[in-house]
Amino acid sequence: MRKPFTDRRSAGRSLATELEGYRDSDTLVLGLPRGGVPVAYEVAKALRTPLDVLVVRKLGVPGHEELAMGAIASGGVRIVNEPVAEELGVSERALAAAAAQEQIELERRERLYRGEAMPVDVQGRTVILVDDGLATGSTMRAAVAAVRGRGARRVVVAVPAASPATRDQLAPEVDDIVVVVTPEPFLAVGMWYEDFSQTRDEEVRDLLAKAARSSGSSLTTGEEQETS
Repeated sequence: MRKPFTDRRSAGRSLATELEGYRDSDTLVLGLPRGGVPVAYEVAKALRTPLDVLVVRKLGVPGHEELAMGAIASGGVRIVNEPVAEELGVSERALAAAAAQEQIELERRERLYRGEAMPVDVQGRTVILVDDGLATGSTMRAAVAAVRGRGARRVVVAVPAASPATRDQLAPEVDDIVVVVTPEPFLAVGMWYEDFSQTRDEEVRDLLAKAARSSGSSLTTGEEQETS
């Protein structure tokens, strides 16, 4: 079976065609690192909007880290996947320990990707949150809560591929949700890409720098600031 997307960059171009109606000066595209950033880069380039990142970390179930029991996002946001936590008897102590551990990685990535630069202001803007796909939706829910808390006027979730059930569950929580394909059974995000190799930190930094040069944004990587 031919998969719908060659890689994340091609998926981003496909997604961008579904988002033409958001080509506006008040629109901001936020990519969820790492895998969402190559997708978001193509969307921002096509819509000619600024690109920034919103760092979100999944909270994996102890011993089954691939299963999300929640997520955290920049700004102190924590979302709990209540059905999973209750079914597996995950305690508040376990959730807090996982959140504390992931907070360390979240802060590391914030420093790595943006250096000393402040996040782009979302107040009063339409924010398009982009990832490479939606499986359980935990990380995207944390991202939605984060930008709502920062005063976004409208929140749009945009992904190349999503579980139909997750799309339907998330839709009431946002102003719009745009998905290119919703295969059933969904199984996993990577199933729908020919190349789903891991996105490296260096690629994230490079794409952010390219986007900043194109838009004239002040968002730069720490390395660029040191050499400027």
